[in-house]
Amino acid sequence: MPRMIEGPSVIDSAGTKPKRIEEYVGRVNTKDEGLSVARMVSPSGWVEPGQRPDFREITLVLKGTLQVEHEGGTLSVRAGQAVITDAGEWIRYSTPGPEGAEYVAVCLPAFSPDTVHRDE
Repeated sequence: MPRMIEGPSVIDSAGTKPKRIEEYVGRVNTKDEGLSVARMVSPSGWVEPGQRPDFREITLVLKGTLQVEHEGGTLSVRAGQAVITDAGEWIRYSTPGPEGAEYVAVCLPAFSPDTVHRDE
C-alpha cells in the first residue's frame, strides 16, 4: 500500500554556511536504510568538507549551480543537469555562484554520517 510522506525531516548540515537539508526518505524521516532522497538549499559561498562516501549519489540541480570537485577536476552542474558520483570516489560539493543552488540528492544506500567519511 502506498505510504504518504507528510513532510521532510530537517537535518543539520556540514559546511561553511548553513545549508537546508530536507530528508523525505532515509534513515531519519522514514527509517529507510537502502535509499535516501533529500532536497537541499545551499546559499552562495557554501562549501562542505571533502568526502569519500560508501554510497552512490545522484544529484539533480533544480536552481543555480552546484560545483563538484573530484580527484580529476571540477564539474559545474547547472539547473536541469544531474551528476552521479560512485561510492569510494573523493568529492567536495560547493555553491560558489551568486544564487547558490537548490537540488535533490538520492543516495544508495541511504546517507549516513557514519558512511560519508568527510575530510578532517
